[in-house]
Amino acid sequence: MADQATLETTILDLLARQEPGRTLAPMDVARAIGGDHPDGWSPLMQPLRRAAVKLMKEGRLVITRKGRPVDPDDFRGVYRLSLPDTP
Repeated sequence: MADQATLETTILDLLARQEPGRTLAPMDVARAIGGDHPDGWSPLMQPLRRAAVKLMKEGRLVITRKGRPVDPDDFRGVYRLSLPDTP
């Protein structure tokens, strides 16, 4: 299983490759680490969520649901990842 640092680095690397304003599905990050088979990526989804929450609290990414930023301590369902807007 991938460690916290690997998860965080992969999230930020994949986001950096996105076009500005584009979001990323958490499953895409999990597949980049664990491969296409569900046995590889599925166990990464909860650790990935924790890594994304940590990065959002640090101001390094934004977690959105239905296009709006979420409360990192209280969100459910399908979510997307993006880089924060730079002024």
